[in-house]
Amino acid sequence: MEITRVLDAALRKAAAVWITSPGHEPRLVHAHWRADALWVLSGGTEPRVPGLTDGAEVTVTVRSPSTHSHLIDAPAVAHLTEPDDETALALKTARLNTKPEWDAVYRLEFSS
Repeated sequence: MEITRVLDAALRKAAAVWITSPGHEPRLVHAHWRADALWVLSGGTEPRVPGLTDGAEVTVTVRSPSTHSHLIDAPAVAHLTEPDDETALALKTARLNTKPEWDAVYRLEFSS
């Protein structure tokens, strides 16, 4: 799926998305849109996403920020990564109501 204007706009506004891995129930997670990828924290003080592993193909569901209704589903591939200092700071800053700690960071990339 191409990163459409709708998907790009939705992800820029979304503080949380639903991630579904094959064979698992959807999991609501905090996420941060940065550098044309969706960054997701897992473990530590953040929820674990069952089935989210390096190379996993997942579905990202975004809800409308105004109506909270279903907006778009988009397939993505997860890449386990170590964020650089600037990205780590952005991930921490994006979590306004807690001081996040994580075991893993995944960069979810949408195919173009």
